Amino acid sequence: MGRFRVVVVLLCIFYGGVKAALAEDPYLFFTWNVTYGTLSPLGVPQQVILINGLFPGPNINSTSNNNIVLNIYNNLDDPFLISWNGIQQRKNSWQDGVPGTNCPILPGKNYTDHFQVKDQIGSYYYFPSTAMHKAAAGYGGLRINSRLLIPVPYPDLEDDYTVLAGDWYTKSHKSGKVGNKSEEPMFTMKPGKTYKYRNCNVGLKNSINFRIQGHGLRLVEFEGSHTLQNTYDSLDVHLGQCYGVLVEANQKPGDYYLVVSSRITKRVLTATRILRYTSSRGQPASPILPVAPVGWAWSLDQFRSFRWNLTTRA
Repeated sequence: MGRFRVVVVLLCIFYGGVKAALAEDPYLFFTWNVTYGTLSPLGVPQQVILINGLFPGPNINSTSNNNIVLNIYNNLDDPFLISWNGIQQRKNSWQDGVPGTNCPILPGKNYTDHFQVKDQIGSYYYFPSTAMHKAAAGYGGLRINSRLLIPVPYPDLEDDYTVLAGDWYTKSHKSGKVGNKSEEPMFTMKPGKTYKYRNCNVGLKNSINFRIQGHGLRLVEFEGSHTLQNTYDSLDVHLGQCYGVLVEANQKPGDYYLVVSSRITKRVLTATRILRYTSSRGQPASPILPVAPVGWAWSLDQFRSFRWNLTTRA
């Protein structure tokens, strides 16, 4: 799969000998500290939820059949609970991170989540599921890669990026108004190389449209399976959805905008990021942004065009 850009170096604890002797599937161990912090996602200081000091939280990079063990310490003043969006939780459905099946972690306490990612590949994310905490972040990406012996229907990639997009609150998560923000992170691409972008809608209210100025989006995975590979100018991503697309760096070296805008709303909110070719020599991005689609029927027709490639499912 090539190298991966990981948002954070996670604390891993390895127990020598015991797991290897049992010949179990690999274990990944993480320790997370959940805290409040002050950041300015919209240019105004506000309280956000950090995991290990990060906003968004750490990116989990796993492979199918891996066992994920997370020791989560809640340092907030509210009970806190994380849900693993899209993860099947086979034989472990009570630990899906939803109130009613899981008890939230009380302030000052910790809890260890343990689940196995099986028989699904692709792009997912985790998020807090209680007390409107999701409006203050506390979410992050979760990748499940195919095991080495299972074929992937595209060549090795130069890099792999996670894009978490959605609406945002301009005030505290306890009382706020929906807004949107163009954040700072920037992705780079080498001419002639191909990159995977994992696009997730982590918002609270709005569907969004994702597009990259001057570049096609080749859909390769959705809802835990590979797809037949159609290329789109843009993709609608509804609440809770994640798509994996391939982007070829086949344009003139320079800067290009990654654009996300709200869909099917009276007021269209738009955010941009800069994608920079490594040999751009300061060529700025065009101020003319690619046009967003209009109307819900367009989104429905696009979804009907998706086809799953079940022969390559991990």
